[in-house]
Amino acid sequence: MKTRAQPGSGLTGSLSFRLGVALVLVLAIGGVAVSLAAYAYGRSAAQQSFDRLLIGAANQIAGSLSLRDGEVVVDLPVSAFELLSLAPRDRVVYGVFDDRGARITGYASLLPPEGEDGFFYGTFAGEPARFVHVKRQIAERSFLGAVDVVVGQTTEARRELAWQITRNALLAAALVGLVISGLAVLAVTSALRPLRRIERDVAVRSSRDLTPVDVEVPQEIASLVATLNQFISRIDRQLRVMRTLIADASHQLRTPIAALRAQADLAREATDPQEQLQIVEKIYERSKTLSRLTDQLLNHALIIHRSDSVALQPVDLRRVAIDAVDQFDQTLAGADQVVRIDLPEAPTICDGDALSLIEACKNLINNAATYGKPPITVFVREDGNAVQIGVRDRGDGMAEALWAEAGSRFARRSGVSSTSAGLGLSIVQAVARAHGGRMIFQRPAPSRFEALVELSKTQEDRG
Repeated sequence: MKTRAQPGSGLTGSLSFRLGVALVLVLAIGGVAVSLAAYAYGRSAAQQSFDRLLIGAANQIAGSLSLRDGEVVVDLPVSAFELLSLAPRDRVVYGVFDDRGARITGYASLLPPEGEDGFFYGTFAGEPARFVHVKRQIAERSFLGAVDVVVGQTTEARRELAWQITRNALLAAALVGLVISGLAVLAVTSALRPLRRIERDVAVRSSRDLTPVDVEVPQEIASLVATLNQFISRIDRQLRVMRTLIADASHQLRTPIAALRAQADLAREATDPQEQLQIVEKIYERSKTLSRLTDQLLNHALIIHRSDSVALQPVDLRRVAIDAVDQFDQTLAGADQVVRIDLPEAPTICDGDALSLIEACKNLINNAATYGKPPITVFVREDGNAVQIGVRDRGDGMAEALWAEAGSRFARRSGVSSTSAGLGLSIVQAVARAHGGRMIFQRPAPSRFEALVELSKTQEDRG
């Protein structure tokens, strides 16, 4: 079932219609150009044809000139006018003039032109006409000079021939245009067929099917399909974040909330002040655990969401480390460890999201404060084309066999306890992947453990 476009949907008309309009405009412009070219060609062809007749008739008349008793005599050849009679509706005019310009024979209204031989336009009996002027030199004892021969013809047959040639050319162009239009329709239909395949592939999907579009398309549309698949992938990741948050909240929050409610019921029923004080203390501890768990769940969802929605910008990891330490001191109540900072003098720049990197560093600090041994040191350093931000402590750290699964959510041997959800390292892992980096664990020396995030330098710093 086709859906009707709603106002403001961004539709700008049918692509087929727009291609059709563009094709009509191209053919119209081409038709006008062909018409002008055909008319120009017709006029030129007609003029050349009839000019040959004129020059042929004039040369025959000039060839028939002779001298008789010292006078120029003209014996008009019939064949000269037979050539011009091929245009029966045109009127023919001629004139022969001696070297003084006196008319020997021909029409009295016709005067010889000044200048050399050639064609020229004029009028005859009120009609436009085309004339040719031919000179013949006669050198005899009794006559020495040039005789002018002028032959003209009205131009009606020329115009008819020009229009006939133009009509024939336009008819051929129209037939070719119809063929081209049919081929263009087939080409447009064929070119739009991949878009219809994409439409059918997406239209038949269920709302839960977010797999990539997999249809055969030409190279010009491949980038569109790739962009569409990237968009579908982002939607799929966002939905997974939402489903994960709902599942984690229902799974992880139910138990501590139930325990908190049970403790509150006991406190309400207790009559002994000392017992009631102890229950309140337990409620306080469980509320801190619930607060920490809620923070971890929301931060984990936020980090994954920002990886798709926030553009990376140049970030100085020294500033990230300082902010993370400041926020750790403010948020971790009761922390008695002194967190040191080991920073280089030069800026350590990478492309990143400062908020996500700060959150990852805070989780590394919290993890070291909970399971490591002081002193805890937050460090930033360079390693070739990479930059690193991490936390170092004096504890033995996590067993090496657990390093591979440390970034998994709720890994049982990676921080899940009665006071932790085990999401700290999972958040760090998510931040590292969102930045194209990795989370690393290592023991640089006995009784020293490091957990860090390694990222690539910016292109400018690499150069």
